[in-house]
Amino acid sequence: MTDSTPAPAAFTHREILKVFSGVALAMLMAAMDQTIVATALPTMAADLGRLEDLPWVVTAYMLASTSTTPIYGKLSDLYGRKRVLQAAILLFLAGSALCAVAQTMTQLILFRGVQGLGGGGLMTLAFTVIGDVVAPRERGRYQGMIGGVFALSSVAGPLLGGVFTEMLSWHWIFLINIPIGIGAFAMTSRALGRLPAGQSQPTIDYLGAVLLMGAVTSLLLVVTRGGTALPWDSPAILGLAALGVVLLAAFLWHERRTREPILPLHLFRLPIVAVANPVVAVSAMVLFAGIVFLPLHLQLVLGTGATASGMLLLPMVLGMTFGAVGGGRLIARSGRYKIFPVVGLSLSAVMYLLLGLLPGVAEHALWSTLILVPLGIGLGLVMPVMTVAVQNAVERRDLGAATASVGFFRSLGGSVGVAVFGAAFNMVVSSGFNAAGLPGISGRDVLDHGMAALDHLPAASRATALGVLEHGFASLFLLAAGLAVVSLVMTLFLKEIPLRSAHGAKAAPTGAD
Repeated sequence: MTDSTPAPAAFTHREILKVFSGVALAMLMAAMDQTIVATALPTMAADLGRLEDLPWVVTAYMLASTSTTPIYGKLSDLYGRKRVLQAAILLFLAGSALCAVAQTMTQLILFRGVQGLGGGGLMTLAFTVIGDVVAPRERGRYQGMIGGVFALSSVAGPLLGGVFTEMLSWHWIFLINIPIGIGAFAMTSRALGRLPAGQSQPTIDYLGAVLLMGAVTSLLLVVTRGGTALPWDSPAILGLAALGVVLLAAFLWHERRTREPILPLHLFRLPIVAVANPVVAVSAMVLFAGIVFLPLHLQLVLGTGATASGMLLLPMVLGMTFGAVGGGRLIARSGRYKIFPVVGLSLSAVMYLLLGLLPGVAEHALWSTLILVPLGIGLGLVMPVMTVAVQNAVERRDLGAATASVGFFRSLGGSVGVAVFGAAFNMVVSSGFNAAGLPGISGRDVLDHGMAALDHLPAASRATALGVLEHGFASLFLLAAGLAVVSLVMTLFLKEIPLRSAHGAKAAPTGAD
Protein backbone atom coordinates (compact mmCIF):
# COMPACT_ATOMS: atom_id res chain seq x y z
CA MET A 1 0.00 0.00 0.00
CA THR A 2 1.47 3.36 -0.97
CA ASP A 3 1.71 6.27 1.40
CA SER A 4 0.00 9.35 -0.02
CA THR A 5 0.61 11.57 3.01
CA PRO A 6 2.86 14.46 1.97
CA ALA A 7 6.15 14.87 3.76
CA PRO A 8 7.07 18.36 4.92
CA ALA A 9 9.97 20.12 3.24
CA ALA A 10 13.31 19.45 4.87
CA PHE A 11 13.91 21.43 8.05
CA THR A 12 17.20 23.19 8.63
CA HIS A 13 19.22 22.40 11.74
CA ARG A 14 18.21 25.74 13.27
CA GLU A 15 14.52 25.04 12.62
CA ILE A 16 14.87 21.56 14.14
CA LEU A 17 16.39 23.07 17.28
CA LYS A 18 13.43 25.45 17.58
CA VAL A 19 11.00 22.56 17.22
CA PHE A 20 12.98 20.50 19.71
CA SER A 21 12.97 23.32 22.28
CA GLY A 22 9.18 23.62 22.15
CA VAL A 23 8.39 19.92 22.40
CA ALA A 24 11.08 19.44 25.07
CA LEU A 25 9.30 21.97 27.30
CA ALA A 26 6.02 20.11 26.78
CA MET A 27 7.78 16.83 27.62
CA LEU A 28 9.31 18.45 30.71
CA MET A 29 5.89 19.28 32.13
CA ALA A 30 4.40 15.86 31.51
CA ALA A 31 7.36 13.81 32.77
CA MET A 32 7.91 15.93 35.87
CA ASP A 33 4.25 15.81 36.81
CA GLN A 34 4.38 12.01 37.09
CA THR A 35 6.69 12.23 40.11
CA ILE A 36 6.57 15.75 41.55
CA VAL A 37 3.23 15.14 43.28
CA ALA A 38 4.38 12.12 45.29
CA THR A 39 6.46 14.02 47.85
CA ALA A 40 3.63 16.48 48.56
CA LEU A 41 0.85 13.93 49.12
CA PRO A 42 1.08 13.83 52.96
CA THR A 43 0.99 17.65 53.09
CA MET A 44 -2.00 17.73 50.74
CA ALA A 45 -3.84 15.26 52.96
CA ALA A 46 -3.11 17.33 56.08
CA ASP A 47 -4.37 20.46 54.31
CA LEU A 48 -7.42 19.11 52.50
CA GLY A 49 -8.38 16.13 54.68
CA ARG A 50 -9.83 12.78 53.50
CA LEU A 51 -6.60 10.82 53.87
CA GLU A 52 -8.32 7.68 52.59
CA ASP A 53 -8.78 9.31 49.16
CA LEU A 54 -5.13 10.33 48.80
CA PRO A 55 -4.13 7.56 46.31
CA TRP A 56 -6.73 8.88 43.88
CA VAL A 57 -4.66 12.06 43.40
CA VAL A 58 -2.14 9.91 41.53
CA THR A 59 -4.62 7.41 40.09
CA ALA A 60 -6.88 10.05 38.49
CA TYR A 61 -3.99 11.52 36.50
CA MET A 62 -2.67 8.10 35.51
CA LEU A 63 -6.04 6.81 34.28
CA ALA A 64 -6.75 9.92 32.20
CA SER A 65 -3.29 10.20 30.65
CA THR A 66 -2.90 6.50 29.80
CA SER A 67 -6.34 6.05 28.25
CA THR A 68 -6.04 9.15 26.02
CA THR A 69 -2.51 8.56 24.68
CA PRO A 70 -3.55 6.49 21.59
CA ILE A 71 -6.37 8.96 20.87
CA TYR A 72 -3.96 11.89 20.67
CA GLY A 73 -1.79 10.01 18.20
CA LYS A 74 -4.67 9.38 15.83
CA LEU A 75 -6.06 12.91 16.21
CA SER A 76 -2.65 14.32 15.27
CA ASP A 77 -2.68 12.20 12.09
CA LEU A 78 -6.11 13.63 11.24
CA TYR A 79 -5.83 17.27 12.38
CA GLY A 80 -2.07 17.91 12.30
CA ARG A 81 0.48 17.87 15.12
CA LYS A 82 0.48 21.58 15.94
CA ARG A 83 -3.22 21.98 16.73
CA VAL A 84 -3.46 18.77 18.74
CA LEU A 85 -0.25 19.38 20.71
CA GLN A 86 -1.29 22.91 21.58
CA ALA A 87 -4.74 21.72 22.63
CA ALA A 88 -3.04 19.22 24.96
CA ILE A 89 -0.83 21.98 26.39
CA LEU A 90 -3.84 24.23 27.09
CA LEU A 91 -5.78 21.39 28.69
CA PHE A 92 -2.79 20.49 30.88
CA LEU A 93 -2.37 24.13 31.95
CA ALA A 94 -6.07 24.44 32.77
CA GLY A 95 -5.85 21.32 34.93
CA SER A 96 -2.69 22.61 36.64
CA ALA A 97 -4.28 25.98 37.48
CA LEU A 98 -7.40 24.27 38.85
CA CYS A 99 -5.30 21.88 40.97
CA ALA A 100 -3.41 24.83 42.45
CA VAL A 101 -6.64 26.43 43.72
CA ALA A 102 -8.42 23.22 44.79
CA GLN A 103 -10.14 23.60 48.17
CA THR A 104 -11.15 19.99 48.80
CA MET A 105 -9.69 16.56 48.10
CA THR A 106 -12.58 15.81 45.73
CA GLN A 107 -11.80 18.92 43.70
CA LEU A 108 -8.10 18.05 43.58
CA ILE A 109 -8.82 14.53 42.31
CA LEU A 110 -11.21 15.83 39.65
CA PHE A 111 -8.77 18.50 38.47
CA ARG A 112 -5.93 15.98 38.37
CA GLY A 113 -8.06 14.04 35.91
CA VAL A 114 -8.37 17.17 33.75
CA GLN A 115 -4.61 17.60 33.93
CA GLY A 116 -4.15 13.97 32.89
CA LEU A 117 -6.38 14.47 29.85
CA GLY A 118 -3.82 16.99 28.61
CA GLY A 119 -0.79 15.07 29.82
CA GLY A 120 -1.74 12.05 27.71
CA GLY A 121 -0.82 13.96 24.57
CA LEU A 122 2.32 15.81 25.64
CA MET A 123 4.88 13.02 25.70
CA THR A 124 3.64 10.99 22.75
CA LEU A 125 3.27 14.06 20.52
CA ALA A 126 6.77 15.24 21.45
CA PHE A 127 8.19 12.01 20.00
CA THR A 128 5.84 12.21 17.00
CA VAL A 129 6.82 15.76 16.10
CA ILE A 130 10.50 14.79 16.13
CA GLY A 131 9.54 11.99 13.73
CA ASP A 132 7.94 14.61 11.45
CA VAL A 133 10.88 16.96 11.18
CA VAL A 134 13.89 14.61 11.36
CA ALA A 135 14.82 11.81 8.94
CA PRO A 136 14.81 8.29 10.51
CA ARG A 137 18.60 7.99 10.45
CA GLU A 138 18.93 11.17 12.54
CA ARG A 139 15.94 10.61 14.82
CA GLY A 140 17.93 8.63 17.35
CA ARG A 141 19.98 11.74 18.11
CA TYR A 142 16.92 13.87 18.92
CA GLN A 143 14.78 11.12 20.43
CA GLY A 144 17.73 10.43 22.72
CA MET A 145 17.78 14.07 23.76
CA ILE A 146 14.04 13.91 24.45
CA GLY A 147 14.74 10.77 26.49
CA GLY A 148 17.34 12.74 28.42
CA VAL A 149 14.74 15.42 29.20
CA PHE A 150 12.39 12.66 30.41
CA ALA A 151 15.09 11.19 32.64
CA LEU A 152 16.07 14.54 34.12
CA SER A 153 12.51 15.69 34.77
CA SER A 154 11.33 12.34 36.16
CA VAL A 155 13.91 12.40 38.93
CA ALA A 156 13.89 16.19 39.33
CA GLY A 157 10.18 15.89 40.13
CA PRO A 158 10.61 14.48 43.66
CA LEU A 159 13.44 16.94 44.31
CA LEU A 160 11.39 19.99 43.30
CA GLY A 161 8.32 18.59 45.02
CA GLY A 162 10.27 18.37 48.26
CA VAL A 163 11.67 21.89 47.89
CA PHE A 164 8.29 23.46 47.09
CA THR A 165 6.50 21.59 49.87
CA GLU A 166 9.12 22.35 52.53
CA MET A 167 9.89 25.98 51.59
CA LEU A 168 6.72 27.30 49.89
CA SER A 169 3.51 25.25 49.66
CA TRP A 170 2.22 22.26 47.74
CA HIS A 171 0.28 24.60 45.43
CA TRP A 172 3.56 25.50 43.71
CA ILE A 173 4.03 21.99 42.32
CA PHE A 174 1.14 22.87 39.99
CA LEU A 175 1.83 26.58 39.55
CA ILE A 176 5.32 25.83 38.20
CA ASN A 177 3.64 24.37 35.11
CA ILE A 178 2.12 27.72 34.11
CA PRO A 179 5.28 29.52 32.92
CA ILE A 180 6.68 26.31 31.41
CA GLY A 181 3.44 25.65 29.54
CA ILE A 182 3.16 29.22 28.26
CA GLY A 183 6.72 28.95 26.95
CA ALA A 184 5.96 25.61 25.28
CA PHE A 185 2.81 27.00 23.65
CA ALA A 186 4.61 30.09 22.34
CA MET A 187 7.56 28.14 20.97
CA THR A 188 5.42 25.51 19.24
CA SER A 189 3.26 28.26 17.70
CA ARG A 190 6.26 29.53 15.79
CA ALA A 191 8.21 26.32 15.27
CA LEU A 192 5.46 23.97 14.06
CA GLY A 193 3.86 26.23 11.48
CA ARG A 194 5.39 24.30 8.56
CA LEU A 195 4.00 20.90 9.57
CA PRO A 196 1.04 19.54 7.53
CA ALA A 197 -2.32 20.77 8.81
CA GLY A 198 -3.99 17.35 8.60
CA GLN A 199 -6.87 16.06 6.53
CA SER A 200 -9.42 18.45 5.08
CA GLN A 201 -12.40 16.34 6.19
CA PRO A 202 -11.21 14.10 9.02
CA THR A 203 -13.35 11.23 10.27
CA ILE A 204 -13.17 10.68 14.02
CA ASP A 205 -13.80 7.27 15.56
CA TYR A 206 -15.79 8.46 18.57
CA LEU A 207 -17.07 5.00 19.49
CA GLY A 208 -13.57 3.54 19.37
CA ALA A 209 -12.29 6.31 21.64
CA VAL A 210 -15.03 5.70 24.20
CA LEU A 211 -14.53 1.92 24.14
CA LEU A 212 -10.76 2.25 24.51
CA MET A 213 -10.94 4.73 27.40
CA GLY A 214 -13.51 2.58 29.16
CA ALA A 215 -11.49 -0.62 28.75
CA VAL A 216 -8.18 0.91 29.84
CA THR A 217 -9.72 2.72 32.81
CA SER A 218 -11.52 -0.40 34.04
CA LEU A 219 -8.50 -2.69 33.75
CA LEU A 220 -6.11 -0.17 35.30
CA LEU A 221 -8.47 0.29 38.23
CA VAL A 222 -8.37 -3.47 38.75
CA VAL A 223 -4.57 -3.49 38.77
CA THR A 224 -4.06 -0.39 40.90
CA ARG A 225 -6.90 -0.81 43.43
CA GLY A 226 -7.16 -4.59 43.64
CA GLY A 227 -5.48 -6.02 46.71
CA THR A 228 -5.12 -2.57 48.27
CA ALA A 229 -8.33 -0.56 48.52
CA LEU A 230 -10.45 -3.63 47.73
CA PRO A 231 -9.86 -7.40 47.95
CA TRP A 232 -9.13 -9.15 44.66
CA ASP A 233 -12.29 -11.22 44.98
CA SER A 234 -14.57 -8.30 45.85
CA PRO A 235 -17.63 -7.75 43.61
CA ALA A 236 -16.33 -4.31 42.55
CA ILE A 237 -12.94 -5.61 41.35
CA LEU A 238 -14.45 -8.65 39.63
CA GLY A 239 -17.07 -6.45 37.99
CA LEU A 240 -14.46 -3.98 36.75
CA ALA A 241 -12.35 -6.83 35.36
CA ALA A 242 -15.33 -8.27 33.49
CA LEU A 243 -16.31 -4.83 32.17
CA GLY A 244 -12.75 -4.14 31.02
CA VAL A 245 -12.52 -7.43 29.12
CA VAL A 246 -15.91 -6.89 27.44
CA LEU A 247 -15.05 -3.31 26.42
CA LEU A 248 -11.63 -4.40 25.13
CA ALA A 249 -13.20 -7.15 23.01
CA ALA A 250 -15.77 -4.68 21.67
CA PHE A 251 -12.99 -2.18 20.89
CA LEU A 252 -10.96 -4.75 18.93
CA TRP A 253 -14.06 -5.86 17.01
CA HIS A 254 -14.98 -2.26 16.19
CA GLU A 255 -11.45 -1.23 15.13
CA ARG A 256 -11.40 -3.92 12.44
CA ARG A 257 -14.45 -2.40 10.79
CA THR A 258 -14.14 1.36 11.10
CA ARG A 259 -12.63 3.59 8.42
CA GLU A 260 -10.22 5.58 10.65
CA PRO A 261 -9.48 3.42 13.71
CA ILE A 262 -8.05 5.06 16.82
CA LEU A 263 -5.43 2.32 17.06
CA PRO A 264 -4.93 0.79 13.58
CA LEU A 265 -4.61 -2.93 14.19
CA HIS A 266 -2.72 -3.50 10.94
CA LEU A 267 0.29 -1.88 12.62
CA PHE A 268 0.61 -4.87 14.92
CA ARG A 269 1.02 -7.16 11.93
CA LEU A 270 4.40 -5.50 11.40
CA PRO A 271 6.96 -7.64 13.25
CA ILE A 272 8.87 -4.63 14.59
CA VAL A 273 5.75 -3.01 16.07
CA ALA A 274 4.54 -6.34 17.47
CA VAL A 275 7.83 -6.86 19.33
CA ALA A 276 8.75 -3.27 20.24
CA ASN A 277 5.53 -2.41 22.09
CA PRO A 278 5.66 -5.35 24.56
CA VAL A 279 9.37 -4.60 25.09
CA VAL A 280 8.47 -0.99 25.89
CA ALA A 281 5.76 -2.07 28.34
CA VAL A 282 8.03 -4.40 30.33
CA SER A 283 10.96 -1.97 30.12
CA ALA A 284 8.73 0.78 31.52
CA MET A 285 8.02 -1.46 34.51
CA VAL A 286 11.78 -1.83 35.01
CA LEU A 287 12.29 1.92 34.62
CA PHE A 288 9.67 2.89 37.20
CA ALA A 289 11.13 0.47 39.73
CA GLY A 290 14.06 2.87 39.85
CA ILE A 291 12.25 6.19 39.45
CA VAL A 292 9.54 5.49 42.04
CA PHE A 293 11.00 3.02 44.53
CA LEU A 294 14.66 4.02 44.79
CA PRO A 295 13.69 7.39 46.37
CA LEU A 296 11.33 5.55 48.73
CA HIS A 297 14.13 3.16 49.65
CA LEU A 298 16.39 6.08 50.53
CA GLN A 299 13.66 7.82 52.55
CA LEU A 300 12.27 4.83 54.43
CA VAL A 301 15.41 2.80 55.10
CA LEU A 302 18.14 5.44 55.27
CA GLY A 303 15.96 8.21 56.69
CA THR A 304 16.84 10.82 54.06
CA GLY A 305 14.42 13.63 53.34
CA ALA A 306 12.53 14.06 50.08
CA THR A 307 14.96 16.70 48.82
CA ALA A 308 18.05 14.74 49.84
CA SER A 309 16.78 11.53 48.24
CA GLY A 310 16.34 13.40 44.98
CA MET A 311 19.92 14.61 45.16
CA LEU A 312 21.19 11.08 45.87
CA LEU A 313 19.57 9.89 42.63
CA LEU A 314 21.52 12.34 40.50
CA PRO A 315 24.00 9.60 39.43
CA MET A 316 21.14 7.63 37.91
CA VAL A 317 19.78 10.75 36.19
CA LEU A 318 23.17 11.52 34.69
CA GLY A 319 23.47 7.92 33.55
CA MET A 320 20.03 7.95 31.90
CA THR A 321 20.81 11.22 30.14
CA PHE A 322 24.17 9.93 28.93
CA GLY A 323 22.63 6.65 27.76
CA ALA A 324 19.76 8.31 25.89
CA VAL A 325 21.82 11.05 24.24
CA GLY A 326 24.93 8.93 23.60
CA GLY A 327 22.90 6.03 22.24
CA GLY A 328 21.04 8.37 19.92
CA ARG A 329 24.26 9.75 18.49
CA LEU A 330 25.63 6.26 17.90
CA ILE A 331 22.43 5.27 16.12
CA ALA A 332 22.74 8.30 13.83
CA ARG A 333 26.31 7.33 12.97
CA SER A 334 25.81 3.60 12.46
CA GLY A 335 22.19 3.37 11.28
CA ARG A 336 21.75 0.34 13.57
CA TYR A 337 19.68 0.23 16.73
CA LYS A 338 19.06 -3.29 18.06
CA ILE A 339 22.34 -3.62 19.97
CA PHE A 340 21.56 -0.63 22.21
CA PRO A 341 18.48 -1.99 24.06
CA VAL A 342 20.23 -5.38 24.33
CA VAL A 343 23.18 -3.75 26.10
CA GLY A 344 20.91 -1.45 28.11
CA LEU A 345 18.64 -4.18 29.44
CA SER A 346 21.64 -6.38 30.27
CA LEU A 347 23.17 -3.53 32.30
CA SER A 348 19.86 -2.85 34.04
CA ALA A 349 19.40 -6.51 34.99
CA VAL A 350 22.89 -6.75 36.50
CA MET A 351 22.57 -3.51 38.48
CA TYR A 352 19.13 -4.38 39.87
CA LEU A 353 20.53 -7.79 40.80
CA LEU A 354 23.30 -6.11 42.79
CA LEU A 355 20.80 -3.82 44.51
CA GLY A 356 18.76 -6.87 45.48
CA LEU A 357 21.67 -9.05 46.65
CA LEU A 358 23.58 -6.24 48.40
CA PRO A 359 20.81 -4.25 50.11
CA GLY A 360 23.23 -2.20 52.20
CA VAL A 361 25.08 -0.85 49.17
CA ALA A 362 22.97 2.31 49.09
CA GLU A 363 24.53 3.42 52.37
CA HIS A 364 27.90 3.92 50.64
CA ALA A 365 28.07 6.84 48.23
CA LEU A 366 30.83 5.38 46.05
CA TRP A 367 29.21 1.97 45.64
CA SER A 368 25.76 3.42 45.01
CA THR A 369 27.26 5.66 42.32
CA LEU A 370 28.99 2.70 40.70
CA ILE A 371 25.62 0.96 40.53
CA LEU A 372 23.26 3.87 39.81
CA VAL A 373 25.26 5.33 36.92
CA PRO A 374 25.36 2.05 34.91
CA LEU A 375 21.71 1.44 35.84
CA GLY A 376 20.78 4.85 34.44
CA ILE A 377 22.84 4.27 31.28
CA GLY A 378 21.09 0.96 30.73
CA LEU A 379 17.62 2.43 31.21
CA GLY A 380 18.43 5.37 28.93
CA LEU A 381 19.40 3.09 26.05
CA VAL A 382 15.98 1.44 25.69
CA MET A 383 12.97 3.75 25.24
CA PRO A 384 14.18 6.18 22.55
CA VAL A 385 15.50 3.29 20.45
CA MET A 386 12.13 1.54 20.37
CA THR A 387 10.43 4.73 19.24
CA VAL A 388 12.93 5.13 16.40
CA ALA A 389 12.49 1.49 15.36
CA VAL A 390 8.69 1.75 15.22
CA GLN A 391 8.70 5.09 13.37
CA ASN A 392 11.13 3.67 10.81
CA ALA A 393 8.88 0.67 10.15
CA VAL A 394 5.59 2.48 9.40
CA GLU A 395 4.28 4.72 6.66
CA ARG A 396 4.00 8.46 7.25
CA ARG A 397 0.19 8.39 7.37
CA ASP A 398 0.41 6.17 10.47
CA LEU A 399 3.28 7.98 12.19
CA GLY A 400 1.14 9.56 14.91
CA ALA A 401 -0.83 6.41 15.70
CA ALA A 402 2.29 4.23 15.70
CA THR A 403 4.24 6.58 17.96
CA ALA A 404 1.22 6.86 20.25
CA SER A 405 1.10 3.06 20.51
CA VAL A 406 4.64 3.16 21.92
CA GLY A 407 3.63 5.91 24.34
CA PHE A 408 0.52 3.97 25.33
CA PHE A 409 2.45 0.80 26.12
CA ARG A 410 5.08 2.84 27.98
CA SER A 411 2.43 4.53 30.12
CA LEU A 412 0.53 1.26 30.60
CA GLY A 413 3.70 -0.59 31.60
CA GLY A 414 4.68 2.15 34.04
CA SER A 415 1.26 2.16 35.69
CA VAL A 416 1.06 -1.62 35.92
CA GLY A 417 4.68 -1.79 37.06
CA VAL A 418 4.14 0.56 39.99
CA ALA A 419 1.11 -1.50 41.02
CA VAL A 420 2.95 -4.84 40.65
CA PHE A 421 6.00 -3.65 42.57
CA GLY A 422 3.80 -2.13 45.25
CA ALA A 423 1.89 -5.40 45.61
CA ALA A 424 5.13 -7.41 45.84
CA PHE A 425 6.54 -5.01 48.45
CA ASN A 426 3.30 -5.16 50.43
CA MET A 427 3.29 -8.96 50.43
CA VAL A 428 6.94 -9.34 51.51
CA VAL A 429 6.87 -6.59 54.12
CA SER A 430 3.51 -7.55 55.62
CA SER A 431 4.68 -11.14 55.95
CA GLY A 432 7.95 -9.92 57.51
CA PHE A 433 6.16 -7.74 60.04
CA ASN A 434 3.95 -10.63 61.12
CA ALA A 435 6.94 -12.97 61.43
CA ALA A 436 8.81 -10.37 63.51
CA GLY A 437 5.92 -9.99 65.94
CA LEU A 438 4.80 -6.62 64.58
CA PRO A 439 1.19 -7.30 63.52
CA GLY A 440 -1.22 -4.61 62.47
CA ILE A 441 1.19 -2.95 60.01
CA SER A 442 1.31 -3.67 56.30
CA GLY A 443 3.71 -2.76 53.55
CA ARG A 444 0.90 -0.77 51.95
CA ASP A 445 0.61 1.38 55.09
CA VAL A 446 4.30 2.24 54.78
CA LEU A 447 4.02 3.07 51.05
CA ASP A 448 0.99 5.29 51.64
CA HIS A 449 2.05 7.07 54.83
CA GLY A 450 5.83 6.70 55.01
CA MET A 451 7.56 6.29 58.37
CA ALA A 452 4.49 7.77 60.07
CA ALA A 453 3.03 4.25 59.81
CA LEU A 454 5.67 3.11 62.33
CA ASP A 455 5.25 5.97 64.81
CA HIS A 456 3.40 3.82 67.32
CA LEU A 457 6.19 1.22 67.51
CA PRO A 458 8.51 1.27 70.53
CA ALA A 459 12.10 2.31 69.86
CA ALA A 460 13.33 -1.26 70.34
CA SER A 461 11.17 -2.47 67.44
CA ARG A 462 12.27 0.21 64.99
CA ALA A 463 15.48 -1.58 63.98
CA THR A 464 13.53 -4.78 63.32
CA ALA A 465 11.00 -2.87 61.20
CA LEU A 466 13.76 -1.23 59.16
CA GLY A 467 15.30 -4.64 58.51
CA VAL A 468 11.95 -5.88 57.19
CA LEU A 469 11.66 -2.84 54.92
CA GLU A 470 15.19 -3.42 53.62
CA HIS A 471 14.27 -6.99 52.74
CA GLY A 472 11.11 -5.76 51.00
CA PHE A 473 13.05 -3.37 48.77
CA ALA A 474 15.66 -6.04 48.04
CA SER A 475 12.90 -8.38 46.84
CA LEU A 476 11.45 -5.59 44.71
CA PHE A 477 14.78 -4.93 43.00
CA LEU A 478 15.28 -8.65 42.32
CA LEU A 479 11.86 -8.68 40.67
CA ALA A 480 12.95 -5.71 38.53
CA ALA A 481 16.08 -7.64 37.50
CA GLY A 482 13.91 -10.58 36.43
CA LEU A 483 11.65 -8.32 34.35
CA ALA A 484 14.71 -6.76 32.72
CA VAL A 485 15.77 -10.25 31.63
CA VAL A 486 12.26 -10.90 30.24
CA SER A 487 12.43 -7.67 28.25
CA LEU A 488 15.94 -8.56 27.05
CA VAL A 489 14.78 -11.92 25.73
CA MET A 490 11.91 -10.27 23.83
CA THR A 491 14.33 -7.70 22.37
CA LEU A 492 16.36 -10.52 20.80
CA PHE A 493 13.37 -11.11 18.50
CA LEU A 494 13.30 -7.46 17.34
CA LYS A 495 13.88 -7.32 13.60
CA GLU A 496 16.36 -4.66 12.54
CA ILE A 497 15.93 -2.86 9.23
CA PRO A 498 18.26 -0.09 7.98
CA LEU A 499 17.23 3.39 9.10
CA ARG A 500 16.17 5.60 6.23
CA SER A 501 18.32 8.66 5.56
CA ALA A 502 15.51 10.87 4.26
CA HIS A 503 11.80 11.48 4.87
CA GLY A 504 10.85 10.59 1.37
CA ALA A 505 12.46 7.18 1.39
CA LYS A 506 10.11 4.28 1.58
CA ALA A 507 10.20 2.03 4.60
CA ALA A 508 12.14 -1.13 4.06
CA PRO A 509 10.13 -4.34 3.88
CA THR A 510 9.33 -5.63 7.34
CA GLY A 511 7.98 -9.07 6.54
CA ALA A 512 4.30 -8.15 6.73
CA ASP A 513 3.98 -5.90 3.66
